[in-house]
Amino acid sequence: MDYSSNYVTCAGREIHYTQWGAQHGRTVLAWHGLARTGRDMDELAAHLAGRGWRVICPDTIGRGLSQWAADPGGEYQLEFYARIAAGLFEQLQLDAVHWIGTSMGGAIGTVCAAGLMQPQLKGRIHSLVLNDNAPQLAAPAVERIKAYAGSPPSFATIAELEAFFRQVYRPYGWLSDAQWRRLTESSARRLADGRVTPHYDPAMVRQFIDHPDDYALWEHYDALEIPVLCLRGAESDLVLPETAQEMLRRGPGARGLAELIEVPGCGHAPALNVASQLDPVTAFIEAACEAAALSNQ
Repeated sequence: MDYSSNYVTCAGREIHYTQWGAQHGRTVLAWHGLARTGRDMDELAAHLAGRGWRVICPDTIGRGLSQWAADPGGEYQLEFYARIAAGLFEQLQLDAVHWIGTSMGGAIGTVCAAGLMQPQLKGRIHSLVLNDNAPQLAAPAVERIKAYAGSPPSFATIAELEAFFRQVYRPYGWLSDAQWRRLTESSARRLADGRVTPHYDPAMVRQFIDHPDDYALWEHYDALEIPVLCLRGAESDLVLPETAQEMLRRGPGARGLAELIEVPGCGHAPALNVASQLDPVTAFIEAACEAAALSNQ
């Protein structure tokens, strides 16, 4: 399935996104995790595009091919990411989307769908898939992520970078050799000395320093009035089992709108690249789409 590479200006910053299935009317916005890029969503996007969905996969500011922040302390935070998302909605004329977010991408989806930061988005997100993301994250796991994300290593060769990715992202679960190679090549950049390093701005870790409570999102989660699918890596150290259960008891869970699926063989976070993960996500958004259509009749 072919895709296009595109650029748009949102909140004053150039944002890159790939688009799959542009001919389709139903739309999914698939947002990647903290130190990753929109290309992580290739398998998901190709799968959904083959089933009649238009899929938009942005690179967050400071990641992939999107512009880096001019003000890291002010721009690397959920409030600014939500402004970028609102800009995408306006630029691409998105009136109804289903949001699939891995880790940070799920947090951005939560604040956008709740509408407390960007009220104009309220009602325009019809369902939310949180891929190993929750309104409360385990502090030791956050410290682990800060440690490797804030000081990305560099390597002499792409092969060495791939070996590093295979180690640090082992919790993603099974990836084919070709998928590991694409993950590496789509998230690598060369430094002035010719060495290669992950393709993101290391200053994005300032989010955890300047905005230490940015991922405390129960207020936003409790405000959700849409179907929510919580995918939790069964071995995740970021989303604890008790937190996942709490998500079923409050907010959309208390309204009968939340469901939880534990993904075996994965930690943080499932790669969304195999049928056992793709099929339940597809079934969820298909059902949410049908429910939204019925409610509008």
